[in-house]
Amino acid sequence: MNHRKLSIIAGFSYFIIFFAAIFANFYVIEALLKTPLETVTNNNLMIRLGIIAFLITVVFDVVVAWALYLLYKTHYLSTLSTYFRMMHAAIMGVAIFTLPLTLKATNDTDVLNYINTFNTIWLIGLFFFGIHLILLGRIIKTPKFITLFLILAGLMYMIDTCAHFLLADYERYSSVFLTLVAIPSIVGEMSLAVWLLFKGFKHSIQ
Repeated sequence: MNHRKLSIIAGFSYFIIFFAAIFANFYVIEALLKTPLETVTNNNLMIRLGIIAFLITVVFDVVVAWALYLLYKTHYLSTLSTYFRMMHAAIMGVAIFTLPLTLKATNDTDVLNYINTFNTIWLIGLFFFGIHLILLGRIIKTPKFITLFLILAGLMYMIDTCAHFLLADYERYSSVFLTLVAIPSIVGEMSLAVWLLFKGFKHSIQ
């Protein structure tokens, strides 16, 4: 498979991850956090679809890891970067195990406990994902602004994870950390997805 096709696969897969994650996070998880038992009772199907959406993100995370590895396999950091992304995907897969348990919960506390467990496990996965982004920023030479945002996003993921565990009053600063993570990650990863899909490796014949 030539590099252009791999680039398209990686970019397209990134977009699938984005849309699936937006639905699963900002609709399903947020609904469960705001009205736990009510959501389980009245929006059972939405939760099930959210679980599927998270599974889709894991599948295409592996696809992106595979495609990026093949695109940049000559770089000495490529294998290491792939391992860290695969670690994130594996940990995310484990985190998803907690979500079906919400469907059988009978009170708000149990639902919130399951969601908190999911978020904590995923948070650990994001630490390793941050390392992947930093390495990816070193691997990809151009466009330069994308590499800078990838490295910054990776650092912010790692800092945010550490802050969760180190700061007893993390909630006081959660909105600040969310902004620090969201801006570079959205700009960096979305820009990378667009570049891979529409421009990456257009002149490659390998």
